[in-house]
Amino acid sequence: MDELYKTNAKNGLSEKCIEEMLDVLIEQLKTAKKILLIPPDYTRCYSYSGPIVAYLYKKLIATSEVFVIPALGTHMPMTKEERLKMFGDGIPDSAYLIHRWQSDTIKIGTIPSSFIEKISDGKYNHGIDVETSHYLFDAGFDQIVSVGQVVPHEVVGMANYSKNIFVGLGGRQMINKSHFVSALCGIENALGKVDTPARMIFDYAQEHFLNTLPITWIQTVTTLEDDVLKVHGVYIGPSRKPFEKAAELATDLNIVHVAKRAKKVVTYLNPEELKTTWVGNKGVYRTRMIIADGGELMILAPGVKDFGENKEIDALIRQYGYCDTPNVLKLYRDGKFENQTMAAAHLMQGSSDGRFTITYCTKPEYMSKEEIESVHYQWMDYQSATERYNPQTMKEGWNIMEDGEEVYFVGTPALGLWKVDE
Repeated sequence: MDELYKTNAKNGLSEKCIEEMLDVLIEQLKTAKKILLIPPDYTRCYSYSGPIVAYLYKKLIATSEVFVIPALGTHMPMTKEERLKMFGDGIPDSAYLIHRWQSDTIKIGTIPSSFIEKISDGKYNHGIDVETSHYLFDAGFDQIVSVGQVVPHEVVGMANYSKNIFVGLGGRQMINKSHFVSALCGIENALGKVDTPARMIFDYAQEHFLNTLPITWIQTVTTLEDDVLKVHGVYIGPSRKPFEKAAELATDLNIVHVAKRAKKVVTYLNPEELKTTWVGNKGVYRTRMIIADGGELMILAPGVKDFGENKEIDALIRQYGYCDTPNVLKLYRDGKFENQTMAAAHLMQGSSDGRFTITYCTKPEYMSKEEIESVHYQWMDYQSATERYNPQTMKEGWNIMEDGEEVYFVGTPALGLWKVDE
């Protein structure tokens, strides 16, 4: 299969240009009788995966049986409303498959403990069972097309590529242990980097256990400017090269280099996109490297209604909270996260380890002051917070308030990484 690359770092690619690329791919897929499309879920609504999958489905259904399985990972299933917003109304309900990470996966191999110990510098010395969706192996797909956005990420360094398979369609052990290894190695050692320990885990699993599957990757690089989504790069092919080229562009476009640390950072969570702290903590991950010691992060979170994306994880967050890393590791050594180490990783990554304060600004009818403070965050009423820090009027980057307070504002934390080069 040919590889296709298009880049326009300044103005973005036109819809026509992207569709012409997809037409070339569709021509190469025309002999396939059964095709699986794997996009991200609605928490990646800025990836442009929605229009790509909608176009592929419309064209491929003429000659093939086509199914769509959103790469949910541990996230809650997409609602019909979310599917319509992301993919349009051209894909029938019967074409959608649902990934259930707790029950619908199979083991396809094991990554040896010696490899994990080596890439983690001795911090973790257990093997990892490689688990992914049974649909990939037993549903008879002639072609699999994985679609997603490459953007700085807190676990794997740069999101997407084989993460779509091993986390998005992954099982408990693979998700648990890859996330925990990454957390043990340090979140700031992963953010925005390509060859991280988690990526090495996924690369090993792909090389040894996915090499018989006919997978084509579609990787995008996007930005949001004045509420207009721009697609700056689309990279298509069966090798790792599309991911590498996308990561190179994302490094240039999605990492914002800030000259100095901020005493106060304010970030906004789109209420349709981010409804839990499990996904909303992108506001913590992606801004933490520009917050001054003793500073404050305010997260404007009008849609946050829960901590976890499922009852199991929600209960663990409520039980232990976002305590600092030493406390989480003590709980781990005491056996409190047996078969649930992804939660331990999340609690470590969602803590500032006492370096700065984190204030969640929620609507009290959705998430109360008592709930937020019970997990070791500070709380502020969303309405009160936005009377001073209005996400509709603040500009990206530095803002000077009327009383002279200097604030750094990040409107869409999921689209990038903000860091001070020191």
